[in-house]
Amino acid sequence: MQKSKTMKKLVNGITILVFMLVCLCAVTFAMMVMDVDVKNNVFNTGKVEINLNDGNPVIEENEFIFEPGVTVTKEFFVENNSTWDVWYKIYFANIQGELADELEAAIYDGQNEVWSGNIKDLNKVGVIAAEESLAPGQKKNLILKLHLPKVKDNNVQDLRMSFDVLSEAVQTKNNPGKLFN
Repeated sequence: MQKSKTMKKLVNGITILVFMLVCLCAVTFAMMVMDVDVKNNVFNTGKVEINLNDGNPVIEENEFIFEPGVTVTKEFFVENNSTWDVWYKIYFANIQGELADELEAAIYDGQNEVWSGNIKDLNKVGVIAAEESLAPGQKKNLILKLHLPKVKDNNVQDLRMSFDVLSEAVQTKNNPGKLFN
């Protein structure tokens, strides 16, 4: 009698333990399936990358000698290598030399002037994004015009300058204000 009660308790305990293990396995499996199958928790990552003239300088060092009244023109391109539409801007950096105070610059997209002003004003902070965004893979051919106005005297003779032409891009998604932060 004593053995059958002990045996009965042992069988009941083992049965409850097996039942609890089956429940634990079922709940664990259900949670894994739920995490994997939730379709609204998908995150897509991307990149923002802009190609300015295939990395080649827009203007080579010592390429032009400026004289009063002269305008020089140089063609270059900007291309969106990003995975999303981007806002972009072209600007001048590392500006050095007295001639930069006199030189006027304009960048055109075809016949449309996109940016213009004194070369010192067309810096990273002074330039806003272009009106039109660039789609992935889109390439824009642009024209840079540099003009040294005529002056009354020869005060610009022998002045020098150097600068870099740079570009920057940000995604358009969730950025209607074209902010470059």
